[in-house]
Formats: sequence, C-alpha cells, structure tokens
Amino acid sequence: MRVLLVTQYFYPENFKSNDIAFELAKRGHEVDVLVGIPNYPKGNYYKGYGFFSKRYEKYKGVTIYRAFQTPRGGKATALGLALNYITYAISATLWILFYFAFKKKYDACVVFEVSPITQAIPAIILKKIRRTPVYTWVLDIWPDSFISSIPKGKAKLAIVLLSKVTEWVYRNSHKILVTSPGMKRLVNRNNDYSNKLLYFPNWCDDILKMPLTKDVSFEGDLVIMMAGNIADGIGLPYLIPVLENFKDNKKITFVFVGGGALEQDLRSTVNDMNLDNVVLTGQVPFADIPSYYNKANVMLLTLKKTDLPHLKVTIPGRLQSYMSAGKPVIAMIDEGASELIRNANCGFSVPAGESAKLIRLICEVAQMDRELLREKGRNGRKYFEHHFTKDRCITNLENIISVK
Repeated sequence: MRVLLVTQYFYPENFKSNDIAFELAKRGHEVDVLVGIPNYPKGNYYKGYGFFSKRYEKYKGVTIYRAFQTPRGGKATALGLALNYITYAISATLWILFYFAFKKKYDACVVFEVSPITQAIPAIILKKIRRTPVYTWVLDIWPDSFISSIPKGKAKLAIVLLSKVTEWVYRNSHKILVTSPGMKRLVNRNNDYSNKLLYFPNWCDDILKMPLTKDVSFEGDLVIMMAGNIADGIGLPYLIPVLENFKDNKKITFVFVGGGALEQDLRSTVNDMNLDNVVLTGQVPFADIPSYYNKANVMLLTLKKTDLPHLKVTIPGRLQSYMSAGKPVIAMIDEGASELIRNANCGFSVPAGESAKLIRLICEVAQMDRELLREKGRNGRKYFEHHFTKDRCITNLENIISVK
C-alpha cells in the first residue's frame, strides 16, 4: 500500500508515529510522512534541523517531508503552543494543496493525533481533494485536552471553534481509532460515530525479552515499584499519605524509578519525613529498566483525582509496560486503567485519590501468597502478548487500512 502519515511529531522525536512509519516500510509498504520540524520536548529545533535544513529526507525506507512550524519554546507557553499548532496546520495544508494533492496518490492517510486536533486538518483536505480515506488515531480527546490546560472559563471562543474542528475531523475520517474503550463514549457525545469507531490500543516494548544489564537490589519482603515520570499526573498529594503510613514498616519498600518535574519535590518530602523505606533511583537508561522491574514484587500505578472525563478513561503507557514485564499491579486510578486491570486479571485497583483504600489494599497484598501475586503477573503478560505487542498492533493497523 501507499500510505501517508500526517503528524507534527516524528523522528528524531520519540513517538509511536515512528513505529507506524518504520514498521509499515519494513513490511514493504510505500510510506511518506508529512511532519513538522522536530522540537519536542525541549521546545527548540533539534541540531541540524531548521527552516533551511533537512526539510526533506529519507530514513529507514520512509520519505519525510517537514512542514514549517515554529518551535514550542522552552516553557511551552500558551502563545508558543498556539503558534506551533497553527503554523504546522497552515504549512502542512499548503504542502497538501500544492504538492501532495497533485503529485501523490495514496491508498490510506493515517493521522497520529496526539495534541492538537488541528494537525488532522491537512489530512482531511487531502481526503476532500483526492478521496483518500483518513484513519485518525485519537490519543488525546479534544477540545478536552485544551480545556484542561487553561484557567476555568477562559478562551470560550477558542473552545467553540476547536469543538467544531474536532467534529469536522471525526465526520470526515473513514475510521476513528481510540486507545481505550472509554474514549468511544467521549468521541460519540455530540454525534454518533459508532460505525467508524475502532479500539486500537497503544503498544510497548517487550520488557521480558530485554537483557538484565545491571545488578540492583532492595531491602524488604515486599518491593512495590513505580516506574516512569514523576510528574503532576501521578497524583503526588494522594500518594504521600500512603508512603507516610508505611514509614515504620521495614518489610515494605517503595521504589520510584525515573525522573520528572516533581522528582525533587518527592525527594524533599522523603527526606523531610524520614521515609527510610522509600527509594528514588532518579532517571535511569531505558536499557536498565528490566533489571529494576526484575526486583519488584508488585508495580504501582497512580493517577491524580480529576473530574475531567478524558483523563478518567486514560490508560497510562506504564500499565502496559508493567504487564509486558509480567508483574502484578496495584493501582489508585480511574475507570480506563481499572477496567483493563480487571479484564486482564493482572492486579487490584482502588479509585483515584482514595489514599486510605490504597493503604488497605497494600496491607492485603502484603499478606497474600506470593504465588497468587505471580499468577496475576503471568495473566498480565498473557494479555500483553495478545493485545499490546508492536507486531500485533501494526498487523492490526495493516488490516484496518487495507479494508475500504
């Protein structure tokens, strides 16, 4: 097939869009990508890239066209993000109008739709001109993602406009792919798109197939580990009381593997409260992650308490990583991830923000037979192998875009 991938985010940035393009090309498909000038996450153009540099290149069998976009800026202010979003949408649309619509013919156009929704505009324009079917993979729900990033009650006109753009994109997509079943309800809330909605989950690296590169060890009979960014999303204010409750329990050790915006806040809290059974490793190389997972009895997953529907249905990527590693999960989280944990029978969960319930759950887990916990981990691994491997997901995408 001849496939066009449209997104602002692509190699050398680290996104799943890379896997889509490179894996499809590896399988013999002709893949072009219409992307932006790389600047995520630091907000500045990557070295060697710019207005006059590497606007066209070939890499791993993929042809890359880079539409102009202003960089997000180091602080990613509202103005910086708005300019970044708008300049890509305009520039990429010009590429469509004056090049792709007349020089190229595609069997499918795939939109990798993390924020913003406006990056889908060029793909829909191509569909209007050439009748190219558009497959929009929705990873962020709009305008909700925009609303959650601004003060309450602000930018009402922009919200109305973005709502209309979102519905226009959905209406003109041949298929709408969502990363969690709960997102279907949000996509359908204004119009019924059920006949074009498909569950298409994220995938993750196969942790169990990676070598153990480092010798690590932790004290305690029960090692509870959280891996990934320590940021606002994990709901630190609800997690601190849990850690404090077990400060004198030498049989339980909490390990946080990773860095992030709130790493220093957590580290200061741990020091101030003398939480001796809490270990922070800081950022570690990805190659070493399996060595840390290998020492955990249970993996911990938390998200902050929220009233925002799009966050309630989110399935964090670290959950799939835990399942990939064959580790049981305990979670303080909302419906999207808790439903997956139930379906996979890979652990236990309590609602987001319920610190007291998580404390009780940890006490129960500490008393459980270790073989029961290992069985939960094996269940998660089996579910991962059937649903979340890169090979299975890309094969699924091939099947989706080949059916007209």
